[in-house]
Amino acid sequence: MNPREKTLLFAVAGLAGLLLVVFGLRFFLLKPVRVIDKQIADLRGKLEKIKAERRAYFVAEDLVKEFTRHSFSDEVDQASAKSGEMLTQQILQSGLKESDFTRLPVGPTRLRPRGANEIGWGVQGDGPLRSVVNLLFLLQESPHLHRLENLAVSPGDAPGQVKVRFRYLTLVIDPAPVVPPTNLVARIALDSPERRVLDAIVSRDILRPYIKRPPPPPGPGPSSPATPGAAPGPENFRIVDLSEWQGQTEVAVLDKTSQKVARYRVGDPFLGGVIVMVDYRALPAPDKPGLMSNSRVIVKIGSEYWAVERGRTLAEKYKLAPEQLPENLSRL
Repeated sequence: MNPREKTLLFAVAGLAGLLLVVFGLRFFLLKPVRVIDKQIADLRGKLEKIKAERRAYFVAEDLVKEFTRHSFSDEVDQASAKSGEMLTQQILQSGLKESDFTRLPVGPTRLRPRGANEIGWGVQGDGPLRSVVNLLFLLQESPHLHRLENLAVSPGDAPGQVKVRFRYLTLVIDPAPVVPPTNLVARIALDSPERRVLDAIVSRDILRPYIKRPPPPPGPGPSSPATPGAAPGPENFRIVDLSEWQGQTEVAVLDKTSQKVARYRVGDPFLGGVIVMVDYRALPAPDKPGLMSNSRVIVKIGSEYWAVERGRTLAEKYKLAPEQLPENLSRL
């Protein structure tokens, strides 16, 4: 290798070493800067997340305040009393009779995540189809925080009469934010055009069961002596209502021949025995175990207990086994 080649080799080696030193110094000098840049980016991300959570908090706070303004009260007992009073007013305003409806308290149930208790009333009763439609319309348009569930409407015991059952539920916000007092008024009344839209349901009586056309009257024939009518049997009497209001229970029995209703209370003679209680437990129907029955009257005949479900005739009474008895009767 001649001197020129040696000089060129040393120059190339020196240049490579210089580049290596420069890149090494650049790596060690810029590494802290890259770390700082990454930390800044992380902090910016966390800051944006905090801002988003703060915005969501204020949106949720406004929503909770709006719910609170439309609730009955921030105390369970007071909300239960006010909602029950409102239901009574709506029943009367709809043209229905308060005595034809039962109202049983539901809850309170603590919701998860925490923040509210769910309370309400289980309502069932009967009346004219027009009035029941009025009631459901008023409840739908009520400004209070609520929902209806398990709504069931079925034909009643006479043309134009229906039975209705539903649960009216509302929320008690806990803890409740401080909101100014609000006078809640429904924006739509019974005489509004929105209510008139539902008149077709009433005019057609869509829930009325099919009634077979009566046969033509018999032609003239030899007169026969009149026979006295037999006394109506138990299948002619139907339990149409099992009301409970302010601790008083009442059994309403319809005579399908005269269309008159007789009312009985606990302790009254009934079915050859004595009424001992009205049972509001939800139990399988005696003839259809897949369906639930929500109320029945229990009668003690001799040493045995018999029951008749709401909506059934007295001919459909059935004997209760010991395990079917309510706890307070099974201990007797």
